[in-house]
Amino acid sequence: MPPRKTCITYHEKFIQHDFGINHPFRGNRYTRAMEYFERKGLFNLPNIVLVKPEPIEKEILFKVHSKDYVDYIFRLAELNEPYDMDTPTSKSIIEALMYIIGGVIKAGEAVFKGEFERAAALGGGSHHAGRDYGGGFCLFNDIAILIEYLREKFNVKRFLVLDYDAHAGNGTSDIYYSDPTVLFISIHQDPLTIYPGRGFISEIGSGEGIGYNVNIPLPMRTGEEAYLYALKEIFLPLAGEFKPEIIIANGGSDSHFADHLGSLGLTAKGFFKIARLIGQVSDEVCWGRAVLLIGSGYNIQVLPYGWYALIAGIAELNISEEDIEDYYPAPQNPWQNINEVKRIVKELKSILAAYWSCFR
Repeated sequence: MPPRKTCITYHEKFIQHDFGINHPFRGNRYTRAMEYFERKGLFNLPNIVLVKPEPIEKEILFKVHSKDYVDYIFRLAELNEPYDMDTPTSKSIIEALMYIIGGVIKAGEAVFKGEFERAAALGGGSHHAGRDYGGGFCLFNDIAILIEYLREKFNVKRFLVLDYDAHAGNGTSDIYYSDPTVLFISIHQDPLTIYPGRGFISEIGSGEGIGYNVNIPLPMRTGEEAYLYALKEIFLPLAGEFKPEIIIANGGSDSHFADHLGSLGLTAKGFFKIARLIGQVSDEVCWGRAVLLIGSGYNIQVLPYGWYALIAGIAELNISEEDIEDYYPAPQNPWQNINEVKRIVKELKSILAAYWSCFR
């Protein structure tokens, strides 16, 4: 396939999304990534367009979050008080988030309008925020905000969210736990070993949404072969049966083997393969519509390589995985845990078989 016309949403205001010295989430993630993209000549390619988003209005947040919660966060920001010990607020952080969410909406809208085939929204993917709570560096759930925007503006009826962050997307899961119009699939590190301690295979949804909340918890140090095995065994058949109208995928580089807050075993080449797989599945089930929200990663040396690999994969650049660079050489004896991952996949399929014919 030829390279896909892809937009990347970014604004200089994003660097205000900075939680301060000694915090793992710093605003230099954006400048370092953009510098690397420039070095790789990404913005010189005819199929890549850099789009500068406008900030959203506060009212957009009410599509997902309660007014009381939003007002509370804005009051904290005025006082420069943190939401919790890991998640600070300030007027500059809130301003950055309004631009980041604007970029997420612009990315999804551009794909649905047919202006671009694919899109990548830098800074997006705040999956730990629920309707009336935040945490884990997240204040407003831009994944859900995009879903509700597309539902309202384009009458979209079926969404597939693939959360490939190292941490389970508890906020997104809670928002859509009873909603059968959103198939939520989260592949992440074993919740017993990492924040937020959620995302077990038994968490499958409730009411009308039972079976539509899918968690793939992986052992620490799961390598690429085992990771991609799990993704192909669960994500591919579910996408084929559900037939979404768009795939919204969120994550970043925190599943890399050298990340400081995660303990999975991927390389930059692994991120390239994940994004290529998302694109291929979107071609098969939803006319190629795929949006990546790329925000995580807590090793600033690794992050630009991982983010570039994701964009290169979803845009289907004319490169191979051998062309993907990494900051660190891959481990000579990579961790796999393939037998344990196969056991988890088998157990998950047996649970989901009651709700999905592809697993019977």
